[in-house]
Amino acid sequence: MIIEYIRYRIDGARREAFEQAYQRAADALQQAEQCVDYELTRCTEDPRDYILRIRWTSAEDHLQGFRKGEHFAAFFAEIRPYVQDIEEMRHYEATPVAGRGGSTPTLYEWAGGQPALERLFTRFYQRVDEDPLLAPVFADKEPDHALSVAAWLGEVFGGPARYSTERGGHRHMAARHLGRGITEQQRRRWVALLLDTADEVELPADPEFRAVLAYYLEWGTRMALLYSGPTPPPLPETPMPRWDWGITPPYRG
Repeated sequence: MIIEYIRYRIDGARREAFEQAYQRAADALQQAEQCVDYELTRCTEDPRDYILRIRWTSAEDHLQGFRKGEHFAAFFAEIRPYVQDIEEMRHYEATPVAGRGGSTPTLYEWAGGQPALERLFTRFYQRVDEDPLLAPVFADKEPDHALSVAAWLGEVFGGPARYSTERGGHRHMAARHLGRGITEQQRRRWVALLLDTADEVELPADPEFRAVLAYYLEWGTRMALLYSGPTPPPLPETPMPRWDWGITPPYRG
């Protein structure tokens, strides 16, 4: 992806019309397959200054795809009166320097950290051993399997990178499912039993956390189903997936 920044200087009398124009122009961005997301911000120190940030799938997709595509005319018709007010218009690429602040707890912290996740999976795999549908799938699990899965989910939810550094990371987890022939019925049972166990061990029950937990379990178990099947995709070389409040990894077909 590439990030385009456009800096405007708009006089006070024109600011309301300028923002309304971009509200209308945004319809074209929402329809453009080359556009990932966008945001128009106004400077608090000097309200004449605006910055428009647009993430494009690539610079070429922006310049050759969007600008030569069906949605550009409608977009440009709205912003044309303000082209003369542009002070900067450039593309930027992301660097590895990125992160989050501490104003919002991670999912890992909200869940209760490693002790809570180990309590969850220890009890869960006790129940798995007693479950006629799931017990055969995990008959050969290692003694520390519950702790391993707790480390996995902890890292996915923003905790320490223990699974990556100690147990092999994303590729290793995917490889553990190869050839297991997991069924859809077993996948659904795994999800239902884990959510039930989350209630039993009293993980946070607020709708926001449980929604993300259920969302991740659906995503993760469906990936496990793919890797366990007769024609699995190539093992991933990507870093561990990271989930956050309201954020999921993009689908790559």
